[in-house]
Amino acid sequence: MTQTLQTQVTFDEFIAWYPENSEYRYELHNGKIIEMPKPRGKHSRVAGFTSGKLFVEIERLKMPYFIPRECIIKSLDDQSGYEPDVIILDDRTLSNEPQWEKGSIITLGQSVGLVVEAVSTNWQDDYLMKLKDYELLGIVEYWIVDYLGLGGRRYIGNPKQPTLSIYQLIDGEYEVRQFRGNDRIDSPLFPELTITADAMFAAGQ
Repeated sequence: MTQTLQTQVTFDEFIAWYPENSEYRYELHNGKIIEMPKPRGKHSRVAGFTSGKLFVEIERLKMPYFIPRECIIKSLDDQSGYEPDVIILDDRTLSNEPQWEKGSIITLGQSVGLVVEAVSTNWQDDYLMKLKDYELLGIVEYWIVDYLGLGGRRYIGNPKQPTLSIYQLIDGEYEVRQFRGNDRIDSPLFPELTITADAMFAAGQ
């Protein structure tokens, strides 16, 4: 359950306000601070499973990427800031990020190899707001792990079922491919990944 905490603020005001060591995560959505419980239970397992599998691939292939413990993505219009469930950052580009060292803030899409969001009851955030902002930033790959099939039918079909949507930036726009059941996940960034959609969803069952 998310909760709006206060009236309109700027991104810089949000960062200055952000409390340390809180039991909650916070995001800025169109200028409003949103209180979001930290991932727990099934959500946490799905995020942890995904992060673990991707970390193994990074290490195995000696890729120039890493998975930070915490990170905030600043939207192009400066009105929103998101803390993804999993984010893969390109170590070669972080010297271009003006707010990385002091605030773990990402402002450039080129710094991001992949973003993963696990869907909760506020599924509209992932399929509408974040998708639009990640596309505008130029983030090349975005996964929506809808392990309970909560998203709208226009996004995951009818009848609803657990679905992994992988959005790839092509000519400045996202194109989506979807994976269910025993489909092997086909990731542009991790083409040798061998896990199935069901294996990912099972972490949240």
